[in-house]
Amino acid sequence: MIKKIEHIGIAVESISESLKMYETLFQVKCYKQELVASESVKTAFLLVGDTKIELLEATDPNSPIAKFLEKGKQGFHHIAFEVDNIEEEIKRLMTEGFVLIHETPKDGADNKRIAFLHPKSTAGMLIELCQEKSA
Repeated sequence: MIKKIEHIGIAVESISESLKMYETLFQVKCYKQELVASESVKTAFLLVGDTKIELLEATDPNSPIAKFLEKGKQGFHHIAFEVDNIEEEIKRLMTEGFVLIHETPKDGADNKRIAFLHPKSTAGMLIELCQEKSA
């Protein structure tokens, strides 16, 4: 079951160049930066109220973020939702006809297991499912 918005992903050319602007805009400091090798991305997280903002910088020119940025703009990339059980949610959504980029969860940033729904089945919106990894 989807519980809440987990974070909003924003693609940037450079975290080091963009972070100061976002920290000033939101009046908060970045609380975590992390490299996610499986996605060829560097991430930085800011907590704005109860909402996490994830900045995403490509570390490989063939990564999904690099391809997104090739389209000519930085900005909103995806919205992520926290789920109770990511495997069950993937099965439910596939049964409902949604197309998934990841049919099995993979490791993501911020201690999460993740899977993405393909935008062609979500009216053009890239949606990420997230579940906290077990301790």
